[in-house]
Amino acid sequence: MLGAFFCCLFFAATLLSQTCYASAAAITVVDDAQRKITLDKPAQRIISLAPHATELLFAVGAGAQIVGVSDYSDYPEQAKKIPSVGNIFALDLERVIALKPDLVVVWGTGNAKLLTSKLRENHVTVFESEPHDFETIATSLERLAVLTGTDASGKQAAIKFRARLDTLRQTYQLKQDQKTVSVFYQIWQKPLMTLNDQHLVSSAIRLCGGTNIFGNLKEISPTVNLEAVLSLNPQTIIASSGEKQDVLAGWLQFPKLFAVNKGNLFIIDGNWINRSGPRILDGVESLCKNLNIARSRLLS
Repeated sequence: MLGAFFCCLFFAATLLSQTCYASAAAITVVDDAQRKITLDKPAQRIISLAPHATELLFAVGAGAQIVGVSDYSDYPEQAKKIPSVGNIFALDLERVIALKPDLVVVWGTGNAKLLTSKLRENHVTVFESEPHDFETIATSLERLAVLTGTDASGKQAAIKFRARLDTLRQTYQLKQDQKTVSVFYQIWQKPLMTLNDQHLVSSAIRLCGGTNIFGNLKEISPTVNLEAVLSLNPQTIIASSGEKQDVLAGWLQFPKLFAVNKGNLFIIDGNWINRSGPRILDGVESLCKNLNIARSRLLS
């Protein structure tokens, strides 16, 4: 009788221990769409459906766990060796599912909601990544590290990111005698396109002591007409391109435009500043240096 009692007691203790262990093993974070994302264990088969997400995952030490990426996931170099499953306009959903991912990281804006819904319908765990500010990039590093079991690396990456961001803020904050510089930020030439204040690029412009002339437009990446740019007469024009040096050449036909008259036409690598990943701080630093040059020319 007593033996049976201890046997039941042992069984109950074992069951409780297993239940507690299973509960402890489950990991939960909140993504950028404010959805709770829960995994029973760290993800081992990850698909990244955005270049910035690929960079975030590599930054936290989870690159070896990525089994598929979207087109243009070209950084770091190792990312180029991972099979592509397409892009936001032509994604091979069947191939994504066939890879049996335990986590898919999508771009909230770039990937259609229909795609995300289909993935969830197929019982695929989806993390929506869409940082609109610098701190969200830092927490993205931390949250993705939790989901991928690379907590220590993620924390260090976030600490490094925040420290460099603080240094940039201290270095480039406007002094009392300095004025803001009005900026037209060009992401596409034909049609002429820009970004509004919802995009992280505008935060970078503000950090560097500038103002986005189209920041108050409703669409995040609106098309604007030439007449509107000429009317607002920006003091600086910045194009985001790492290769085509002729993207600003068309503005030279308007010598009375303030930015042209002062020679304030600059190019920044769009892979740095347009992607919401760790390298955006490289873009911020380049942007701040250019705006400092432009500011100095305002006095001449």
